[in-house]
Amino acid sequence: MKKIYFVIFAALTLAACTGDLDQLPHTGTESVGGDVYSTPEGYKMALAKLYASYVIVGQEQGGGNADISSNNGHDFLRCLFNLQENATDEVACTWLSGDKVEGLTYMSWDANDPWVSDTYYRLYYTIALCNEFLRHAADGSISGFSSSGQSDIRAYRAEARFLRALAYSYVLDLFGKGPFVDETMGVGTYIPECYSNKQLFEYIEGELKAISEGGMPNRAAQEYGRAPEAAAWTLLAKLYLNAEVYGAGARYTDCIAYCKRVANAGYSLEPDYSKLFNADNHKRTNEIIFPFVVDAVNTVTWGATTFIVCGQCSDYGTQTASDYGVTAPWGMFRVRGELPALFGDAAASPDSRCKFYTDGQSQWFTKAIDDQTQGYFGEKYSNLSDDGAASSNTGSSGADIDFPLMRLADVYLMQAEAVLRGGSGSSRPEAVGLINQLRQRAYGSEKGNIIDSQLTLDMILDERARELYWECCRRTDLVRFGKFAGGNYIWQWKGGVLDGRATDSKYNVYPIPAPELSANPNLTNENY
Repeated sequence: MKKIYFVIFAALTLAACTGDLDQLPHTGTESVGGDVYSTPEGYKMALAKLYASYVIVGQEQGGGNADISSNNGHDFLRCLFNLQENATDEVACTWLSGDKVEGLTYMSWDANDPWVSDTYYRLYYTIALCNEFLRHAADGSISGFSSSGQSDIRAYRAEARFLRALAYSYVLDLFGKGPFVDETMGVGTYIPECYSNKQLFEYIEGELKAISEGGMPNRAAQEYGRAPEAAAWTLLAKLYLNAEVYGAGARYTDCIAYCKRVANAGYSLEPDYSKLFNADNHKRTNEIIFPFVVDAVNTVTWGATTFIVCGQCSDYGTQTASDYGVTAPWGMFRVRGELPALFGDAAASPDSRCKFYTDGQSQWFTKAIDDQTQGYFGEKYSNLSDDGAASSNTGSSGADIDFPLMRLADVYLMQAEAVLRGGSGSSRPEAVGLINQLRQRAYGSEKGNIIDSQLTLDMILDERARELYWECCRRTDLVRFGKFAGGNYIWQWKGGVLDGRATDSKYNVYPIPAPELSANPNLTNENY
């Protein structure tokens, strides 16, 4: 069992947002305000709740005593996986109607889609928590503490700003715009302004640059599970890589600069790719820059990585769930054929990242997408520890796999792509070298190396899929390459037909949930 970075604060809940995004999270009889924020230790517990808001949905095992009322009541990470993976060529869902994912699976969602709504409300719940924390962490509010206590709380304040910027970055990426509220706006009922994509971009950029310049600890000084300064740099690099999509112009030179800051901060690639996704992956701080911490005792959830590892395992065929530390396979999803095709013959690929269960499965679909015999099952995530023992019982408790939200391999890929898109500060030979570091790990030798003539944007997109599949970035990548909505890239069952078809460009962003449009006249959905 891993050591948990700090105790989860189990007090705050919030009603459904519907326009009142500035509201104080309210609790029934639990203590808030002065009680929680009466000591520096209380601030640390409150900070833990901000982190936990990304992976759990309530104060009891499996989501009981829920934080908010929403359509499905699932945690943010499960929502993010569905929006970023299920809508792409990387996932084929089995439990379509039961999990309400027909809209995502067939790229036909609307403003009433339950997963779109859950994602939106989870993000604004986290933003509300961060705003409340920051109201209580202002200099005037902490002046009565010791100098060391004030110093600690100022560091927590930078982390809260990072977590809020992270939430707003997902609002920007997934919805293209959204209501804006921060800690300066007080508590009360009013109608928030809608920020455009460019406004959100500029706000997030400003926050991350401010807190990463001396406000956040470096990786050596930070507790595991909490964001170091390199997490802010990585999020800035992602922001700049996608800046053109976000209406902020080409920022590829800035992307390269921040990628290099991360690479020069002492990180290194983990030699064994598979260990980045097992139950001992909290030991991979050499490569994992910032994880969402998931623990089978303290943050038990049926979402997050429990959903991923149980969902990838077949519940009917010859795949043995215990090989992945799972006692309750769900068989919820497989991969569409286009993903394993990137590895050639998936059953014989020398690429160690090619982790698919193929026995008894056909790679391509000839029948309905929810036919479990069609599509390979996954093997990327494992609830086994380094010594091969099951870390937890996912039949009665959650998985023990942290989700590697940011890692060095992605930074290398971002830098290489930014070079090809015209950014300065790096070079094609350096980009080839970064890609080959990843491929040498994957192949165990130089036999998978590329040469300069092979370094193209299409190659980068394919390499991102090979390296980062099921890490919640595929939709964003396809949008950036102009291959998500529309007809530039077709995959099976895209648009709801077996052979796939072009879809409306409106699907490049998700709609703001319909109830929010009624509650806030500043919000609109173009084309939905």
